[in-house]
Amino acid sequence: MLVALQVIIVFGLIIFVHELGHLIIAKRSGILCREFAIGFGPKLFAFKRGETVYTIRILPLGGYVRMAGEDPEIIEVKTGHDIGVVLNAEKQVEKIVLDQKAQYPEAKIINVRKIDMEDELVVEGYDHEDELKRYDIHPQAMMVHQRQETQIAPKDRQFGSKSLRKRAATLFAGPLANFVLAFVLILSLVLVAGVPVEEAVIGEVTEDSPAREAGLQPGDRVTEVDDQPVDSWQSMVEIVVANPETPLNFEVHRGGQQHQLTITPDARENQTGEVAGFIGVRIAHEQDVLGSFQYALNVVWDYAKIVFEGIRLLVTGVFGLDALAGPVGIFQLTGEAAQEGLSYLFHWTAILSINIGILNLLPIPALDGGRLVFLVVEGIRGRPIDPHKEGIVTFISFALLMLLILVVTWNDIQRLFTN
Repeated sequence: MLVALQVIIVFGLIIFVHELGHLIIAKRSGILCREFAIGFGPKLFAFKRGETVYTIRILPLGGYVRMAGEDPEIIEVKTGHDIGVVLNAEKQVEKIVLDQKAQYPEAKIINVRKIDMEDELVVEGYDHEDELKRYDIHPQAMMVHQRQETQIAPKDRQFGSKSLRKRAATLFAGPLANFVLAFVLILSLVLVAGVPVEEAVIGEVTEDSPAREAGLQPGDRVTEVDDQPVDSWQSMVEIVVANPETPLNFEVHRGGQQHQLTITPDARENQTGEVAGFIGVRIAHEQDVLGSFQYALNVVWDYAKIVFEGIRLLVTGVFGLDALAGPVGIFQLTGEAAQEGLSYLFHWTAILSINIGILNLLPIPALDGGRLVFLVVEGIRGRPIDPHKEGIVTFISFALLMLLILVVTWNDIQRLFTN
């Protein structure tokens, strides 16, 4: 139960931060954000603050920020419709009542002759005495339909009315927030544990390990392994990993003196299924606040390069779809990370967050990256792409993306029952 809760928290955190990035920049750009949602499907929890409804939905597979102009949330009011208008103290329309008008006895009933809720913000119509009335509409007026209130969106509050720069910033803010989350997670670990030293200095020797049996101690600095110079932790690890069950001669500096130790690495299977050498040591760390920031940036960049390399191998056909993990596989791996401890879970969450950030930047129309491509094309052409054509391309790509997720999820389930 605890592991399941940790998995939910990890996914919820990554989704929340991604959508929060979109929300913050959208609001700063003056875009009306109707809903901030974590998950899809029916609502589990909702509250409204300011102009935005914050919801948690039943399927924790993503989230979204519903921005004005991005979906047909306003019911069209046509000439000849009878509507109720509720005025505020300044005689501006603050509510436009489309049905159940008896619930609003203060509303003035008019038959619409003209209404503009985007540019002019005005409504004209004839009252019951057939007298023409004209009212200004408040920029934050509410449309009332089936007891649901929806705020109108003047043109300058819609996503599409904003400059290319603001729209691009709003779309890029989600993936950027994922990179920031990864950086913060890694930085928090490094600030607590310290920055790994550059040389091959032993920080910890595990119990009942080949290193402990050979006499290796914390603080020892390894300078050579089998006459091969060791100038970094990675160079030592590469030699050990490549020589399972092979006696290795270690030259160690300890307290100003040089020692010779013979260590035979155990043979263990690594994550790729290959047999690798293992001696049971961990690298030493040192406290360095400024160095922690640089180290965290380097780790995020290294993780990002691994993701890019994986995408390249997938596109070039080196990796097949079987190498991908879908929602089921990721849930399983996250559960395993949670069982390994908080530090491992932080690292795994950072890796997942970087993956989400990069994948969302891929030039696929259903994702942030695809929409950024549309904006680039708009900037080159000097005019927007036909919304209808953009919608068709986005729908098709979204359907293909869902198909890919289904295929990968099926592979996850098969692996789950065959392992």
